[in-house]
Amino acid sequence: MRHISLRGTAVFILLLAHMAAAGTPNRVTILYDSFGKSPTLTMDWGFAALVDYGGKRILFDTGNNAQIFEHNVKAAGVDLQKLDFVVMSHRHGDHMGGLAYLLKVNPTVKIYAPKERSGVYGDDRPTSTWYRKDPSLPAEQRYYGGTPPEIIHMGEAWPGANFQLIDKNIEIVPGMYLIALVSDQPGTLELRELSLAIRTPDGLLLVVGCSHPGVEHIMQEASAIDPHINLLLGGLHQIQAPDPEVERIARVLHDQYKLDRIAPGHCTGEPEFAALKKIFGDHYLYAGVGSVVDLPK
Repeated sequence: MRHISLRGTAVFILLLAHMAAAGTPNRVTILYDSFGKSPTLTMDWGFAALVDYGGKRILFDTGNNAQIFEHNVKAAGVDLQKLDFVVMSHRHGDHMGGLAYLLKVNPTVKIYAPKERSGVYGDDRPTSTWYRKDPSLPAEQRYYGGTPPEIIHMGEAWPGANFQLIDKNIEIVPGMYLIALVSDQPGTLELRELSLAIRTPDGLLLVVGCSHPGVEHIMQEASAIDPHINLLLGGLHQIQAPDPEVERIARVLHDQYKLDRIAPGHCTGEPEFAALKKIFGDHYLYAGVGSVVDLPK
């Protein structure tokens, strides 16, 4: 990631010029979560957020249920036909359940998703590395009669969708990055997850889905883009963490990474909410469903 951080000056010039021309408020709108105080949006387990920054409009995840996602999108007055791109953080249903509605209203939108072996978002595998071959077998016992195609396409759950599969850190547009990591935790071993990082004049905006690879690992990769992180928003996956780990994570984010602000949601966990609110004080931002979090201009 080091080569990415060296491009900061040029990125800022381009991004600030784009922002000045766009005139759109820089903000994150929470469209899906299981807590909130909005009288019009429905709570449900899952996560989705709309990121408006620098004239770009990005949908990050789509929640758990297509009908609830549709309701919340309409109640928030969001037009999903006006998206620059979508980021699907990972393959779990509580993040991708609303894809059916998204693709109904915007079937050609570019969707960045994790590249996984035979994943739900599709995959292409060279036959040369897919399986071992045994020419001694008769043709009727060999895959494809012994003459397979060079590439085997693994079907996706949403045929025809415009997926771009990501398996490494990448700058997708000037100043906007995807961080691609793999979980090494029991229960989600080898699960691939994308996080979104956006440069702002006041530091990095970091949007996470569930942080299955570990929020510390994500923060480490984000810090290689810009060590000054202005805002961390999303799920930190501490819902079952014991108190010592809850307190440790709060301290690491505050003391080691020196976050300016934090807006936790989704699978962060109620004890972690409390610990983060205590340690961050006024720099803790409420981000329940329906909330709008202002971003640096």
